[in-house]
Amino acid sequence: MSHHIFLLIMLLFFGACASNKNIKPADLRHAKKLLKTTPIVDTHIDFPWHLVERKKWFKPGYTAWSLKNPEGDFDFVRAKQGGLSGAFMSIYIPSRYQLEKGRSRQVADSLIDVVYAVAKDYPAQFSLAMHAADVENNFKKGIISLPMGMENGSPIEKIADVAYFHQRGIRYVTLTHALDNQISDSSYDTLNTNGGLSDFGRDVVREMNRVGIMVDVSHLSDAAISDVLETARKPLVASHSACRNFTPGFQRNLSDTLIKRIAATSGVVQVPFSMYFLDGKSRDAWQQAEKEMAKKKIADFGPKPEQFMKDYAKKTGAPIFLSVREVANHIDRIVRVAGIDHVGLGSDFDGVGIALPPDLADVSMYPNLLAELIHRGYSDEDIQKICYKNLIRVWTANE
Repeated sequence: MSHHIFLLIMLLFFGACASNKNIKPADLRHAKKLLKTTPIVDTHIDFPWHLVERKKWFKPGYTAWSLKNPEGDFDFVRAKQGGLSGAFMSIYIPSRYQLEKGRSRQVADSLIDVVYAVAKDYPAQFSLAMHAADVENNFKKGIISLPMGMENGSPIEKIADVAYFHQRGIRYVTLTHALDNQISDSSYDTLNTNGGLSDFGRDVVREMNRVGIMVDVSHLSDAAISDVLETARKPLVASHSACRNFTPGFQRNLSDTLIKRIAATSGVVQVPFSMYFLDGKSRDAWQQAEKEMAKKKIADFGPKPEQFMKDYAKKTGAPIFLSVREVANHIDRIVRVAGIDHVGLGSDFDGVGIALPPDLADVSMYPNLLAELIHRGYSDEDIQKICYKNLIRVWTANE
């Protein structure tokens, strides 16, 4: 049974969580009609690394997974169904590669090559996007744009590397990931190696501003984000960060104060869909369930863990499964704190395994979220800003 069919079946077991039956048909029709003229830009999709994890990478014909990939969250068929037109491919560099000089750069280049290969093999479906204007131009042709963002700045070992990766198509860099690196401290690390940004990191931020790469503050420690805010001269992006208000003590999400400060740069916070980010109790429940799953030596993707999570939730009553409503709550919060011009979508599809709301489990399901926003009173113009206009503004300002 495929990943996504299984998720739909799970909905039958969990009436407490919002399924498609909770979405008003008129709102869904409105959302789908709006998407005929409104591109969605999602700033964080881990499709290239998904190919590595699932051992599909560089096998003959591997680029065809971009057309149809039932094991993952992203492919052309479902992207068209969901209205996705700008899919930022995450060039994700696991922190372990920082330990070997030159290795991070090697990994980055090979993943960039994957995105180039997809665009080359399927020019009627996909195109690279080197400029913000390319997204809307490709949308008019029915082509999905594949801009790239680098998750973890560890491949930048010298200042000249910034311009090199810009030339290769990188349009944002998440300065670090799970561990402190030569540029910045991480929200997940406890060492505070640099006390925020390093001196080199400040130079990297200035050079990114100069060449036209957006500075991404997702994954950074609070001190590092403050240093970026003091150093950068162009609007910032948080490519996949939610609100700490709903996950107290979870530094990976942004405080209201930081959201306001990012907005003050004319920047944008792109909301992720993972249940790890959406609610503190759900996050705790997932962590506990995953410990139990690890004891049973169950892999972290596919039908087996999905069945385990379903059974675990039924047995314990733990708040495992959330919905589009919780994602909309984060959008509401950012709008209240910073305004409608400073929020967008950064799903983290293909990057968080099965920890996604069943009604927002892959790229075909964005209309469910838009229908929820319509139900809450968001105007067409508001939704266009959330879908793409805010992010395009920030990208253009950085160009």
